[in-house]
Amino acid sequence: MEINRIIDHTLLKPEASEEQIEKIVKEAIEYNFFSVCVNPTWVKKCSEMLKNSGVKVCTVIGFPLGANTKETKAFETKNAIENGADEIDMVINIGYMKSKKFHEVEDEIAELAKICHDKGAILKVILENCLLTKDEIKKACQLADKAGADFVKTSTGFSTSGADAEDVKLMKESISDRMKVKASGGIRDYKKAMEMVNNGADRLGVSAGLAIYKESKSL
Repeated sequence: MEINRIIDHTLLKPEASEEQIEKIVKEAIEYNFFSVCVNPTWVKKCSEMLKNSGVKVCTVIGFPLGANTKETKAFETKNAIENGADEIDMVINIGYMKSKKFHEVEDEIAELAKICHDKGAILKVILENCLLTKDEIKKACQLADKAGADFVKTSTGFSTSGADAEDVKLMKESISDRMKVKASGGIRDYKKAMEMVNNGADRLGVSAGLAIYKESKSL
């Protein structure tokens, strides 16, 4: 496996400058990462820079709290795709999940999945596992699957902790074969990256993509 081809080269810090965004785009092209993952304000720029490169543009919706209204998330999603996003990583309504408002959680994911699929985009659903119980993680995976999402994702990287290999395994076991798992948050070296992959991660969201790739080549 070429690890660079499962990496979403990520820069979501609020203070990220235009110069820093340009740098990760150039790195993504040079090292042939799967995508760059940036905040919505940078999607158009990244899309223009990555034209004909084969590197995708990924962005985040309802980020990082997930507490926006469904209508806001729907608008954000349409706007991001219009600006050139190929993949959408949405944060579920965590408060609804904790309140057992499962219909509302599923309905929101389904609406965003339809918007994405109508435009040829991929939808990943960020669960923010560190704020959920194991049963809630399992249930959220099932809701995302039923709603037609393409991936479930571990974390935003902005909460109390990030990706956990055991959670990745649980997520993989809780979805159908058509779905995939993205691990993100705190994956900073090749060993941890491979823990995630070996437990079922199909994609990695990392800001340390360069270091992980170089380490993989030195082994």
